[in-house]
Amino acid sequence: MSAPGQDRAAPGARRRAVRTVTVVASCLVVLAAAVVTGVRALGQEPTVTLLANWTGRDARYFREAVIEPFEREHHIKVEYQGSSAESQVLGADVETGTPPDVVVLTGPGELAAYAGRQQLKPLDDLIRREDFSESWVTPLNGHVYWFPLKADLKSIVWYPARTPPGTLNEIAGRPGQWCLGMGSGATSGWPGTDWIEDILLQQYGPGAYERWARGRLSWQSQEVKRAWTTWGRLAGAGDHKALVKRALLTEYQQASELVTADPPRCTLEHQASFIRDLGPWKKADGRYTPSSRLIPGATAHDAWEVSGDLVALLHATPQARALIRHLASAGAQRAWVAKESGFSVHAGAQPSAADAGAGWHRSLARTLLDKDAVHCFDASDAMPPQVRDAFAQATIDFLADPGERHLDDLLKNLDSLSSPESLTWLNSVCDHGS
Repeated sequence: MSAPGQDRAAPGARRRAVRTVTVVASCLVVLAAAVVTGVRALGQEPTVTLLANWTGRDARYFREAVIEPFEREHHIKVEYQGSSAESQVLGADVETGTPPDVVVLTGPGELAAYAGRQQLKPLDDLIRREDFSESWVTPLNGHVYWFPLKADLKSIVWYPARTPPGTLNEIAGRPGQWCLGMGSGATSGWPGTDWIEDILLQQYGPGAYERWARGRLSWQSQEVKRAWTTWGRLAGAGDHKALVKRALLTEYQQASELVTADPPRCTLEHQASFIRDLGPWKKADGRYTPSSRLIPGATAHDAWEVSGDLVALLHATPQARALIRHLASAGAQRAWVAKESGFSVHAGAQPSAADAGAGWHRSLARTLLDKDAVHCFDASDAMPPQVRDAFAQATIDFLADPGERHLDDLLKNLDSLSSPESLTWLNSVCDHGS
């Protein structure tokens, strides 16, 4: 109906108006296409920024397997930044107000801190919780803020194929047989935290482990202190100064080089599953055994420490949301782990019986996906960042001076750092099986 006082247009005028609108609309479509083409030609197509820890070869593989297929399908450019000090880079970027759109971090504790400050965006409508078990997508305040892109198993000890498995317990009792490198740039000390976490898990089980990782078990408790002293004995702290000095001066990637020395200068390495792809363990045809078989006083059964590369969203732009959906898809996860010989815990990316791969790789994949096993996320990665970083430094200090009084001081300090009510602790760390 025409508005009051408005004359009706003649039929011919209406037809001319329709033709005019059609022509204008067609021109706009052509113009829009030209603008898109021009923007892409100038390298100004829609962009999403991504920060992760993969550099060098790993970054190249990640781009080839995951990023480039996304760019081709969605016509969205991904500006990727890789840094081995990504926590520091992210902190600086957030401080200056220029954080990336999407980040991949190994620490859910660090992500929880950002979520607590409302700097992460919920992913509830972008991923399916049922694709991942509880320990991987721990909700905060009813929302999911991260999901795993890649996973690793940590409760394992590597040894050369030439070593008779029946001799491993005897070898494990000799500190000089353990390969250990504590260096890792800005994150040095984490190989020590992995050791202590796994010892606590194997000696006292998931219940004590989870209480500790959630800030509910004192660092000065009998359980935690025993884990430190057990590690100290295995590493030769106090009695074998040359071994300790070597460990403190060695980068973690170089620790296993001694396995292939002539003669070999170490036999065992407590390290995550990713280490098997490094040169020395390939050359030594590395095999693994569950760490529970070699850790003194172990009582846990089917309890495994795990870690992962976790994806989170800081800017919910359309292109960033599209990238999140891509990274959470079974296809992208399968492509990434196939390129890196890693592992996915996505329910839709489980390997089939026909999948190729070495026996050790298939075995580790089954353990990560075993619904009857208990998987507990890396405790230090689950802790608030300031506690995590102090823990890593304390392992270095303890190796250099393993005296009981010094250890008591270190643990007391960690308790003090863990006590402020302002810290954000996770609601869950272990999935406790089916």
